[in-house]
Amino acid sequence: MSNPSLPPIAGREAEILALVQQQQQPVFLPTTNLELEQLRSGFACALHMHQPTIPAGANGELISHLQYMVEHPGEGDNHNAEAFAHCYRRLADIIPQLIAEGANPRIMLDFSGNLLWGFQQMGRQDILEALQRLACDHALQPHVEWLGTFWSHAVAPSTPIPDLKLQILAWQHHFAAMFGDAALQRVKGFSPPEMHLPNHPDTLYEFIKALRECGYRWLLVQEHSVENPDGSALSQEQKLVPNQLVARSSSGEVASITALIKTQGSDTKLVGQMQPYYEALGRGPILLGGVSVPALVSQIADGENGGVMMNEFPQAFIQAHQRIAAEGGGAGTVAINGSEYLEMLEAAGVSAGDYPPIQAVQQHKLWQQLGDSPSAANVEVAIAELQARDSSFSMAGASWTNNLSWVEGYSNVLEPMTSLSVAFHQHFDPLVAADPSVTHTQSYQQALLHLLLLETSCFRYWGQGVWTDYASEIHRRGVVSLGA
Repeated sequence: MSNPSLPPIAGREAEILALVQQQQQPVFLPTTNLELEQLRSGFACALHMHQPTIPAGANGELISHLQYMVEHPGEGDNHNAEAFAHCYRRLADIIPQLIAEGANPRIMLDFSGNLLWGFQQMGRQDILEALQRLACDHALQPHVEWLGTFWSHAVAPSTPIPDLKLQILAWQHHFAAMFGDAALQRVKGFSPPEMHLPNHPDTLYEFIKALRECGYRWLLVQEHSVENPDGSALSQEQKLVPNQLVARSSSGEVASITALIKTQGSDTKLVGQMQPYYEALGRGPILLGGVSVPALVSQIADGENGGVMMNEFPQAFIQAHQRIAAEGGGAGTVAINGSEYLEMLEAAGVSAGDYPPIQAVQQHKLWQQLGDSPSAANVEVAIAELQARDSSFSMAGASWTNNLSWVEGYSNVLEPMTSLSVAFHQHFDPLVAADPSVTHTQSYQQALLHLLLLETSCFRYWGQGVWTDYASEIHRRGVVSLGA
């Protein structure tokens, strides 16, 4: 029996994993109207949407920050609440309009679980119906690709390792509950919040292992968060083809996943003004595994934040697709989604073994320092030695906003987050191991909700004050939910 005060984040673990692992057939290839040999280049644009959940309702209830904006229009930028709401639903109008005009649009969408829950809490049927069309309308499926993400917009490097899979699975539960199991089976790409990639060997290994176990085939990564095995930066050409991200744990275990490279930094104008399309116009085919493949310019931006995304993006998006249609539509430079591109390469005989191997940034220095004796203890010693002599060395991961840290100065959030995670797993892991149906219970889901929410990056973004206070309150409620 589901509880309407809780989002659908648990209870179907074995069923969800079976669903996403059994779908090995191509998702987009059967319906694509593109032919690889006709393409010179392509561009893949993704829109990231998120609003955190905060304990700021009338009686301290958990509500969406979007709802808070609506209810407090005089504070800061809160007057933009309805403009944001429009951004969340507008693709359901723009994509069909372009198709009706004879264009061949593509877009990838990444919505956090917090945001999806917020729409439900607010009863925003206008947004929910728009997203239902974007996820389930057969006519739109070849044009719209949904990307998975962490349920509560956690940043992977500082999320406790046991919770990485919980975050991934919670989002899959929620997406399936909203749009159906078949829609979830079509989600094969993953968008990490803030493009934040772990570079500690064990965190990265567990992250990629969890992604693979949860059925994901590829990951979007920021160019500066990865390096070649010799420590060099990715070449320009390499950024325009798939790479294979390889993770090696401190005990020598290896996991890998295909990576599409997001270029440049966190500038919403890149997508807002359709820079990926205009860059792709100047790119040509690249030889990969003995096959000539179209270069791909991949880019993601917040879908609602800032004047460019709120105001300029729709017309720029429409104009780019109209221009492609006017120039022939299916040849030359086209819009193409990530899974569609990868499936077309695979059908042409290009396999993951043909992709250049890459690793997380700074790992070359670490493996050099370690030599031939990797172990968890030796990795920590090597990290400490490197940090002592090289101020640029860090194992805190890398993201699209490297001028900000989600760790420094936030011990009053991170320490409670870690302790709540430990307490959650000590309490529930033995119970779930003995009886998996424990994840159906309200007590489990209530505790899980607070654990996931405490890991939301927003509580470590805006500095000390009201946002860290929100985290403290969520931690307090999480401790209560565990009966500790």
